[in-house]
Amino acid sequence: MKYILNKKYWAPIAFLGIMVFGMLFTSCDNNDADGRSITITKVFLEDVNSSVPDREVSFARLGQSLRIEGSGFTGLKKVYINGYSTYFNVVFVSDNSMLVNVSADTPILDADASVRNTIRFANDSHEFTFPFEIRSGKPGITNISNTMPNAGETITISGTGLTEVSKVIFPGNIEVTTGITSDEDGEFFKVAMPNGVSDNGGSLFVQTSNGGVYSPAYFNCKRGILLNFDGRGTQGSWDRATMILPTDLETAVLGTGNTSQGKYVPHHPSRMPAFEANKPRQSEVWTAGTGVDNWRTQLTPFIPANTPLDKVALQFDVFVPDAWKDSGFLKICMVNNFNGGEWTGAVYNYVPWIVDGKSVAFQTTGWRTVTIPLNKFYAWSKEAFTFETVLAYREAQTYQNFGIYFENSDIKLSNVTGNASEVEFPAKATSVKVYTDNWRIVPLDTPVYNDFN
Repeated sequence: MKYILNKKYWAPIAFLGIMVFGMLFTSCDNNDADGRSITITKVFLEDVNSSVPDREVSFARLGQSLRIEGSGFTGLKKVYINGYSTYFNVVFVSDNSMLVNVSADTPILDADASVRNTIRFANDSHEFTFPFEIRSGKPGITNISNTMPNAGETITISGTGLTEVSKVIFPGNIEVTTGITSDEDGEFFKVAMPNGVSDNGGSLFVQTSNGGVYSPAYFNCKRGILLNFDGRGTQGSWDRATMILPTDLETAVLGTGNTSQGKYVPHHPSRMPAFEANKPRQSEVWTAGTGVDNWRTQLTPFIPANTPLDKVALQFDVFVPDAWKDSGFLKICMVNNFNGGEWTGAVYNYVPWIVDGKSVAFQTTGWRTVTIPLNKFYAWSKEAFTFETVLAYREAQTYQNFGIYFENSDIKLSNVTGNASEVEFPAKATSVKVYTDNWRIVPLDTPVYNDFN
């Protein structure tokens, strides 16, 4: 019986074979070298999935494999990485080369300062400590508290591995290296919005002790604004009892930390009574729509029509000064073709107070950015679509207004999660105050940071 080895395995197996042969050959010539002094000349990262599977490096991450060159490895008894006693297989040790894997248990920030970023080698009579940077896993950014803040306001960037942030570069190549507050566990950091950030928007670049990382390219994307109630975009309105008019917009400064920006929309204007229970379309606000809105002209210069829909998002800033729970949600409508109450079609229902299947009070002290990928809209959530699908859908409609309802109907948890459930949240009368501003379409593409540019 013949076995055919897949070509993708040839290179790593051949490489490992050469390594083992070389080590065994060298070991045969150095059996009398136990206890010699140890030297290190080079460290290589072993990664068979990389285009450079054997790359000389000056740092490594937890879980990575290293090939270390030097002398005096015969008789090696201990290897300590950041002070942590690290297992190595003597089969892969010759006098001039060895393999070792950086354990996931290796301490990083918790390592004593005297041993952090070091590898210590020991035999029966000698020790040698080699300075070498050890990083945890690659950092990642999962959320930015406000992606269109006022200059001088502090924002919080959340994620993983965001330890000891030393530099943030904002769109327009605006670099900040001071005033950065890092969480010791790397779950977030805080930084103030500098002056001069490009209105075209883009990614934040963040330098941490674990390396660099980019955010999605949605920061300060003012060219994507559909409506900010202050001159970007045009508000539409007509004669309906539920219509929020330009005269209903408010201007009083609201929020702490991240404050309001000029005019904004109250989804429960003071002139309207309390919203009744089990009634869907209780207030509504729209863009001007047909003949005025032109998403293709405005947005495709920086979000190509063939962009996958999970890489395009709606963003808006929200402020909820008092606890919002138990009832009410915002219906976001791609066009003016809905009567209210829908959980299907080109809409998305924003219900921030349902968390893990339970009603949990939602409240903000300042304005917070909400990001909704367009593939979360119900009409496009079951298959893979591109931005062209949304553009063509809007262009085919008679009324191309983009808008938001405040709805107060019963909510089935199954509609929120998409999973079977008997849980339901009966609507209650409410006077909750919810404000939004800066409606915008933004790209979600994220540049990939390469440790070895």
